[in-house]
Amino acid sequence: MKQQSSVEEIAELLKAQGYISDRSIATSIHLALLLKKPLLIEGPAGVGKTEIAKVMSKALNTGLIRLQCYEGLDESKALYEWNYKKQLLRIQADKNSESWSEVHDDIFSDEFLLTRPLLEAISADDPVVLLIDEV
Repeated sequence: MKQQSSVEEIAELLKAQGYISDRSIATSIHLALLLKKPLLIEGPAGVGKTEIAKVMSKALNTGLIRLQCYEGLDESKALYEWNYKKQLLRIQADKNSESWSEVHDDIFSDEFLLTRPLLEAISADDPVVLLIDEV
């Protein structure tokens, strides 16, 4: 999608994906894209908030990454966590190694990182739609 898309073009893009929007929704999406800023959509259940993210992902031909919020969600489930089992196996495999610094640097490398939705979205090579649902 070209950078200078109009509100009408956004509305048509949504319509082509089967989502009928009013002008305020198309304007909000247009401004978010133009300013390269996130868009917070709030409202009662069942009005199509989640569907907007899904439709925009399809319309813009980008990935959709979803973080479903729930009570008890913490940063390790939202951002990342370490693969402790794999780290322990690596430590056991090199327990006779004299260079702890090498093992330490290795077990805290990307190979041992379990990415979660937020880290996945901010580290993506291409733009993505990040849907944070039920905040």
